[in-house]
Amino acid sequence: MKLLKFGNRKNSLSSHFAIISTKMENQPTIMVTNDDGIDAPGLRALVQVLVSTRRFQVLVCAPDSEQSAMSHSITWRHPIAARRVEIEGATAYAIAGTPADCTSLGISKSLFPLIPDLVISGINMGSNCGYHIVYSGTVAGAREAFFNDIPAISVSYDWFGGQSKVENFTLAAEACMPIITAALVEIKKKTYPLRCFLNIDLPTDVANNKGYKLTKQGNSMYKMKWKQVTSDMEGGKMLSTMTMDMDSTAPIETDTLNLSQDRILFKREVLGGKLDEGDFDEVDFKFVQQGYITVTPLGALSNAEIGCHSYFQDWLPSVGELPSASSL
Repeated sequence: MKLLKFGNRKNSLSSHFAIISTKMENQPTIMVTNDDGIDAPGLRALVQVLVSTRRFQVLVCAPDSEQSAMSHSITWRHPIAARRVEIEGATAYAIAGTPADCTSLGISKSLFPLIPDLVISGINMGSNCGYHIVYSGTVAGAREAFFNDIPAISVSYDWFGGQSKVENFTLAAEACMPIITAALVEIKKKTYPLRCFLNIDLPTDVANNKGYKLTKQGNSMYKMKWKQVTSDMEGGKMLSTMTMDMDSTAPIETDTLNLSQDRILFKREVLGGKLDEGDFDEVDFKFVQQGYITVTPLGALSNAEIGCHSYFQDWLPSVGELPSASSL
């Protein structure tokens, strides 16, 4: 792998981008990232559909390995490596970093010579609704662009083991094209809002979806526990939604760990229950399960509910009046 230092673009890079400066000058530029890795079928299907339209200049800056459930973690203490990858019709790099790293590098003009008009993160294997948005590396890939005032969309497909097929990723990408195209029209007119980014979830039966549904982030979440295991071969693949897919076509790690008496191996296990969706009528998970393509505007602030703020407004002034810890 070739190490690329921020702010110091190598001369060897310029030859890769001659086509960018001489061709498709009037076409919008879309950068694609994800958290399942640059070889993931969801990303490849999305790129193929984008390229096939011949209407976009497509860049890819995605992790070189799976980074599911990495949330918005970033690499800070050491350089990250970038490796050129051949993807027909696109200029692509695999990055030894997190989804947020990939977006940050891809929009920095240190790797590519231009800033994309739109960043799309996905298509993820597994939905990203409710509280799982916090865990999601897919959503983080879009959120990082949002942090930098670049329009962004995260896209996830509700993969269901034994029912979903790899071909469904292409259907999912095609189903998103009207939203992508419409967003780029508004971006060109400078009327697209930069105060949020979009999170799209597509239902399992995407071919028979019920259309788009504007939703709010709910509080759905799979409950989990920890199970002691003797090998990392035990269990199915954990999707980035934190759900377990026992029949996934994605590879499962097969290295057996030699455990000593002072080393115990644990693995997450999904219980399958969901928390209530709260008081919202238009929540994301509910409508994905009903067969809709949900479109959820997201921000980055984590404000508590008004009731919590009111409680602590009364509570905080009294803290200094409390006696010592002996009162516990």
